[in-house]
Amino acid sequence: MNIEDRAGNLIRVIADSDLAPVLTGTARIGQDNQKPAYDLPADVLHIVPVRNLVLFPGLVMPITVGREMSIAAAQEAARAARQIGVLLQRDAGADTPGRDQLYEIGTAATILRYITTPDGSHHVVCQGEQRFRVLEFIPGYPFLAARVERIVDLDTDGSDVEARVLQLKEKLSEAVSLMPQVPEEMISVIQNVTSAAALADLTAGLMDLKPADKQDVLETVDLQARLDKVLVLVGHRIEVLRLRRDIDQQTSERITDRQREILLREQLETIQQQLGEGGGENSEVQQLQEAVAKAGMPAEAEEHAVKELKRLERMHEASGEYSILLTYLEWMSELPWSKETEDRIDITEARRILDEDHFGLEKIKRRILEYLAVHKLRPHGKSPILCFAGPPGVGKTSLGQSIARATGRKFARISLGGVHDEAEIRGHRRTYMGALPGNIIQAVRKAGSRNCVLMLDEVDKLSIGVHGDPSAALLEVLDPEQNVSFRDNYLGVPFDLSRVMFICTANMLDTIPGPLRDRMEVISLPGYTEEEKAQIARRYLVRRQLEANGLTPEQCELTDAALHGVIEHYTREAGVRNLEREIGSLLRHAAVRIAEGSMQHVRIDEPDLHAILGASRFEGEVAMRTSVPGVATGLAWTPVGGDILFIEASRSAGSGRLILTGQLGDVMKESAQAALSLLRAHAADYGIAVELFDKSDIHVHVPAGATPKDGPSAGVAMFIALLSLVTDKAVRSDCAMTGEISLRGLVLPVGGIKEKVLAALRAGIRTVLLPARNKGDLEDIPEEARRKLEFVWLATVDDAVRAAVPEVAAALAGQE
Repeated sequence: MNIEDRAGNLIRVIADSDLAPVLTGTARIGQDNQKPAYDLPADVLHIVPVRNLVLFPGLVMPITVGREMSIAAAQEAARAARQIGVLLQRDAGADTPGRDQLYEIGTAATILRYITTPDGSHHVVCQGEQRFRVLEFIPGYPFLAARVERIVDLDTDGSDVEARVLQLKEKLSEAVSLMPQVPEEMISVIQNVTSAAALADLTAGLMDLKPADKQDVLETVDLQARLDKVLVLVGHRIEVLRLRRDIDQQTSERITDRQREILLREQLETIQQQLGEGGGENSEVQQLQEAVAKAGMPAEAEEHAVKELKRLERMHEASGEYSILLTYLEWMSELPWSKETEDRIDITEARRILDEDHFGLEKIKRRILEYLAVHKLRPHGKSPILCFAGPPGVGKTSLGQSIARATGRKFARISLGGVHDEAEIRGHRRTYMGALPGNIIQAVRKAGSRNCVLMLDEVDKLSIGVHGDPSAALLEVLDPEQNVSFRDNYLGVPFDLSRVMFICTANMLDTIPGPLRDRMEVISLPGYTEEEKAQIARRYLVRRQLEANGLTPEQCELTDAALHGVIEHYTREAGVRNLEREIGSLLRHAAVRIAEGSMQHVRIDEPDLHAILGASRFEGEVAMRTSVPGVATGLAWTPVGGDILFIEASRSAGSGRLILTGQLGDVMKESAQAALSLLRAHAADYGIAVELFDKSDIHVHVPAGATPKDGPSAGVAMFIALLSLVTDKAVRSDCAMTGEISLRGLVLPVGGIKEKVLAALRAGIRTVLLPARNKGDLEDIPEEARRKLEFVWLATVDDAVRAAVPEVAAALAGQE
């Protein structure tokens, strides 16, 4: 390739000057007159693969060689004063590229300078001479060597080529003018190049293009096609440079406009200060001043707000603190400091609303009416904090909504489940970015009334985190003596919460800290009986699910037998959530029939349940499981209601060991040990040989082994199971029992009687054995359960033996 001397020399000067700061070290060509180790034919080139560089004929460029085979090829070519072949890799990440990973067309180049730097890296300054095509790679050398075919690049004359050359020079001049810090000599260099091929190669080599685009130009042998490709690439580059210039201009204009706006605002503020005037009537500060004046704040809060307003007036809008202070004053002005809804407490109407929204729960409704009556007679008195405790799905949250409806107050709800940061209650200080008030203040603002009904849901599920204890922060909120001056960290001034009617809900009380539980009046909500569930389903759930599924009572009918079948065979819970889901499944089945047009009215009866809901999920297994000696039915309390508990005992030859399984807690293990000790002590009374215990290992197991169990209330059941085992007499299958035992044989009282009795009723039990000292809990048990169950009161374990194992009791009576 022949390039005119002026252009070529100038390119060489530019390249050398650019490389001077980089390529420092000792230039070596020929390695001190050493002879080349290999004598290659004339049509074979030493190949140097490059990762992201394309060398064009006529250009001088530096190449860094780092791989052993590339260094060997460059050094061998330098010794032999031969050209090297520069080939671009298809995959830049390949360390040892083969033929498939190299392009076929490259540039033969003459080595002008071989440089090694003090850090040991190698660089080759070479000048592209001519295109070549790889015919085959020759093995047997410590470097890549290939037999090549040199491509002769001829300039062609003609009006088409001349027109493209003129257009390319115009575009290059425009591109150079758009590029910053480009020497003016570059434009004269471009204009003085007369060779069309040289101009195309010069343009493609010097432009900032992708290696793949440059390789495409290098592989284009036809001159006219090559010029067309270069014109397209230059045109695209010009568009990019124009866009960059426009963006720079727009950015500069915006900055200038912003500076001008700031200057004008400062001048305006200076003029207003000189005239003694404030801002315009519609300014943010003016609006905040009016809002603060109308908010009805206490004196301390208003004084603080006015002080912050004066700071805001002196502050520039561009200041980072301006928006923070503006948000704070908006919160202060929008809180209901003095806004109240008028209480419309009508006890008769409140009773009607409670009966309309909830079935049963007579004791709970009576306490709520007492609460409202006292509040009506003494409106400004300090109301107690109510806490509804009970299993899920019994209506705790909806009771709070009914209270708000009965009093005519606004209702707000805060879910505390999973809250582990004290700032969720007390808020963040304004020094933090994105600070906000706590959930209490946010809920009061959302309600828009300082005497709203505020429900704190799932208060038993608060947890201590690294940012403090949120339950401790609630101590001030739920204390009528302290919440009159509740101080949120964000507000920084007291806010009166004494007019807020707080109602809490919890599933279990054990996880609520003692000081917090002491501030609340706990109202326990028991589970529902089967008849109560049927009434709730008929009055509320069916109607709600009909509406949710787009049906009317005329289109779908659920019989009472179907509802009782769902309650008995498909749900076993204290509440009614799963019951509502199953009713929804039945109604969706009917909706499909009606929507497809096959039926206009669907009636679902008990025999249809199996086809819609599948096989029964719960069966009366008590009789089946207690029909063998060594099994007794106990009653347990859980956070989701009561449940039945089977105590199984077996005996094998051994040395008197007691084996306990079923994930029993320490207290329950001690109950089993106490039951065994009591039985051994009174073995003679029951006609049992004492030697039996010494020659046997007794294994006590409580099924559902994956569920942890603890507590003393299974003591009676364990004693009866062990007695049944060693006497080989089965326990009555229709009775269940609960109670703690002592080593003297006394039956001690336990808790959760109501939940346990309802669980026995759901399981088909007919006789319930309870501690005699729990007789006071009988009035808490629903009338339906008392009517259907027989209660046996236990003072000692002998009473349990007479009721549960009659055959053993007969022997005991004979001894008496």
